[in-house]
Amino acid sequence: MKFGEFELSIVRECTFKLDGGAMFGVVPKTLWSKLSPADEQNRVEMHCNLLLIETPNAKVLVETGMGDRWTPKEAERYGLKSLTTPAKMLESVGVSNEEIDFVIISHLHFDHVGGATMLKDGKLTPTFPNAKYIVQKGEWEFAYKANARAKASYRFEDFEPLQESGVLQLVDGNYEVTPGVEVRVTGGHTSHHQVVYFESGSEKGVYFADIMPTKSHVSPPWVMGYDHYPLASCDMKNEWLTKASAENWLVVFDHELGTPWGRVRLVDGKKFEFEALPVETLEPKRKTAVV
Repeated sequence: MKFGEFELSIVRECTFKLDGGAMFGVVPKTLWSKLSPADEQNRVEMHCNLLLIETPNAKVLVETGMGDRWTPKEAERYGLKSLTTPAKMLESVGVSNEEIDFVIISHLHFDHVGGATMLKDGKLTPTFPNAKYIVQKGEWEFAYKANARAKASYRFEDFEPLQESGVLQLVDGNYEVTPGVEVRVTGGHTSHHQVVYFESGSEKGVYFADIMPTKSHVSPPWVMGYDHYPLASCDMKNEWLTKASAENWLVVFDHELGTPWGRVRLVDGKKFEFEALPVETLEPKRKTAVV
């Protein structure tokens, strides 16, 4: 999809399931289940939606999904269905892994960084060997001191090979990755969770990552039980949604099962509503397979 001078593409990396109560926190099931129906195990289905931003200067990939290094038992637990492999992650949009210049990781939970590395000749190596992986320094440090509640979301084998291979770039706070593409720290979900803000010409957009994972989370109080700082998430969502609606930004959701991008409107001065773009916008511009 054209976005000013940029080209944007969505890559569906997998479908997976997480507990609905955890995904919606204190919101009653009688409310959230109308928007996100649960299965017999109370799990809601989601996608891992990666965003490829092609600028005149660089190719930037936002997130890497779950990857494929899961045991059958783990895959069953998460209802995980891979839609691609790390080696062919971007094949659907006609881009090779070697072409990626930057990979932005919003935070180091396994469903965002699981595809950052892959097994090659029996060794874990960066999936995108020529890219710099952009991670918040505070997020990296927290992963190693996470308490009993938080540590289950971090798998060191997902991200330690990045440091060992010299492709990790730790940043401290808001940072311009390449002209027109920035990371901005929001906190909330984790203390150093970051979103991706991008701008080209008159167009502005934001990839919310886990501060707002699906369209069902557009209401600011609808925050996840997974959030480390839910009250901060609520305030941060309201701040970003207010900007996005006022300036007609493109908004992108990392775990939305339906069309994951569109616009947000403020209705009657008090309620935010999401309007998805036509599903045809998800069709890649290039259909030639990567050789």
